[in-house]
Amino acid sequence: MDKTQEVKEWFDIADDDLRAAVHLLTLHHPRPDNIICNLCQQAAEKLLKGFLVYKEIELKKTHDLVALLELAKANNADISVLLDKCTFLFQFAVIPRYPNQHEYTEEEVQAAIQYAKEIQGFIKGLVEGKMNYSLTF
Repeated sequence: MDKTQEVKEWFDIADDDLRAAVHLLTLHHPRPDNIICNLCQQAAEKLLKGFLVYKEIELKKTHDLVALLELAKANNADISVLLDKCTFLFQFAVIPRYPNQHEYTEEEVQAAIQYAKEIQGFIKGLVEGKMNYSLTF
């Protein structure tokens, strides 16, 4: 598969995850906060994997955002500004999949959405204009 197409596919499914998370915010009680937070983690993971493909760095089969960020950092030190956001979102990789593991606060849910959006903007900003297609947010 062409690298540009593969990066686009990673970014597209990340966009879908984030769009779904934002939509789920509009639901009334009971709002699925566990799913919202997990989708935000998934969006960040796919964005990082898309960036790794863009930089031609071998992907690891992991949900660990910090480990993926470390791989990306070897090729772009600026990406380390995402460490706190990735650390926060990583907690939602597994816990939301199991019942009664975590009580979600409104602050956590809003932070998950915000951090995923910030990671999206940052990573796409690194790639946009350097590929043969325009990335939309």
